[in-house]
Amino acid sequence: MRRRTVLISAALLWGCGVAAMSANLSASGLPRDGELPFPAEYQTWPRFLTNIDKVDTKQVRDIYLNPTGAKAKPGEMFPDETTMVMEIYKAKESASGELDKSSDGKLAKDKLAKVFVMSKKQGWGQDAPDHLKNGAWVFSAFGPDGKPLAEDFTKCRACHAPLAQKDFVHRYDEYFEARMKR
Repeated sequence: MRRRTVLISAALLWGCGVAAMSANLSASGLPRDGELPFPAEYQTWPRFLTNIDKVDTKQVRDIYLNPTGAKAKPGEMFPDETTMVMEIYKAKESASGELDKSSDGKLAKDKLAKVFVMSKKQGWGQDAPDHLKNGAWVFSAFGPDGKPLAEDFTKCRACHAPLAQKDFVHRYDEYFEARMKR
C-alpha cells in the first residue's frame, strides 16, 4: 500500500511538472517573450551603439550586437539568430536632482538597472497579437545579476512595431552610418 501511494504521488508530481513546463512554451514550442536565455558573453560582442542618452527616463543605454547580426549590410534585415542586448543604466544625479554629465557632454552612467535582450529566428514571435508582431523578434528582460525579470513585453513590441522597414530595430540607420565611419 505504501509503495502504491509513493508511486501515485510521484506520478502526480511528475504530471504537475510537465504541465508547468508546458505552460511556459508557446503552442508551437518556440520561445515566447520572456523565455530567451541570458547571453552571458554579450559584452565581448561588437557594440551596436553606446552612451545613448534617454533624458526623459533618466537613463543611459549601451547596445551590443552578436557577431551574426554584425554581418548585416545597410538596407538588409538582420539575419536569423541575431541577438541584441541593451544595457540600461540609471543616469547619475546630483544632490539637487540635476542629471550629471560626463566630459563628452553625455549623461553620466550610474548603476546598471536592467538588461533587455531581443533575438530573432524564423518562426519566432508568431504568438504575439497581430498589431504587436515584430517580425521574428522575441524579447526578454533581466536584472543586473542576469536573473529573469517579469516585464510587460507588449511595451517593447508596441515601441518596435512602427519600425518594420528597419527590421523593427531602433537606431538602424544610425548604427550603419556609425559603422561606415569606423
